[in-house]
Amino acid sequence: MDWKKELLNNLTTAEEIKEALDIDLSDDEMTKLRQIIERYPMSVPKYYLSLINKEDPNDPIKKLCIPSIRETDMSGSFDTSGEADNTVVVGLQHKYSQTGMLLSTSNCAMYCRHCFRKRLVGQNDEEVNKHFGDIINYINEHEEITNVLISGGDAFLNSNEKIENYLKELSAIEHLVYIRFGTRTPVVFPVRIYGDEELLNILERYNKIKQIYVVTHYNHPNEITKESAKAIRELRNRGIAVRNQTVLLKGINDNADTLKKLMKNLVGIGVIPYYIFQCRPVSGVKNQFQVPIKRACEIIEEAKKNLSGIPKSFKYAMSHHTGKIEILGSMNEGKYLFKYHQIKNEKDAGRIFELELDDNQAWLPDEI
Repeated sequence: MDWKKELLNNLTTAEEIKEALDIDLSDDEMTKLRQIIERYPMSVPKYYLSLINKEDPNDPIKKLCIPSIRETDMSGSFDTSGEADNTVVVGLQHKYSQTGMLLSTSNCAMYCRHCFRKRLVGQNDEEVNKHFGDIINYINEHEEITNVLISGGDAFLNSNEKIENYLKELSAIEHLVYIRFGTRTPVVFPVRIYGDEELLNILERYNKIKQIYVVTHYNHPNEITKESAKAIRELRNRGIAVRNQTVLLKGINDNADTLKKLMKNLVGIGVIPYYIFQCRPVSGVKNQFQVPIKRACEIIEEAKKNLSGIPKSFKYAMSHHTGKIEILGSMNEGKYLFKYHQIKNEKDAGRIFELELDDNQAWLPDEI
């Protein structure tokens, strides 16, 4: 199958969604839906659309891919983690000493409604790599960088030729230990992987030079299907390690049973849970999907009580502009404990701190 041609069948308009889901929308609702899609593009693969239960008005898959009127809420920020401040070359961020993050494309197989890069994906490529040579030069000159995360958009929406070029250049850098790809294609468009022998051969070939990790993004157990598991199996058969990052999302996975099932089923298909992230206060996302930290801690601890070993090996964290902060949980007298897991500033290395939180607080202040 030609995956690029298959993507042309994605649903991208309000009219297509109304027909496909057989929903009754007024003229005013259709106008608002068109306006949202114009501002924040929608693109839903037919495979992922097929996972929606049309009889369930609160279907989690639908919430993940179909726009909501709540996306017009502009409270929050479009860059909650200071990505602009960490850009050292166009298309390369260097926030954490040992990691370079490469924005390789602004395209995705599907535009998730909770995306923290709404400013970028599907809209413009101003922050995307255009001069790969400059990026390679920077990484060569900074020997503290031990790994590169190729992200986007979605790293696997690049052509095989471009992916191979990235791997060829990066695997030749001696001080790099491993290379990561950030992708949601195993979840939303798995044929991109299991239907493309050329891509799999490229990954297998370069994995023998530098260990390759695929970091994917499952948010709900309903996303784990036979097709998705097949994509994961094909990657693992080539020696590619697969880990997962989940975002805690209101109305989708904000209950212990859902998280427990998700983590257990991920391990069952060979995917190691990596992080559960606090949803960022992004404009158009914040008031739709964020869960207060107090409530989130209760949900996660309840889920962990019924997990053991690998399924409970994830960390609950937030990508704050000062660093990646692990949320450890509640202490006495209503205080909550946090620890810096990754740091932007050396002074925060390993720092543990406590804060009192409001019941509705879903993010930390800029100054901690």
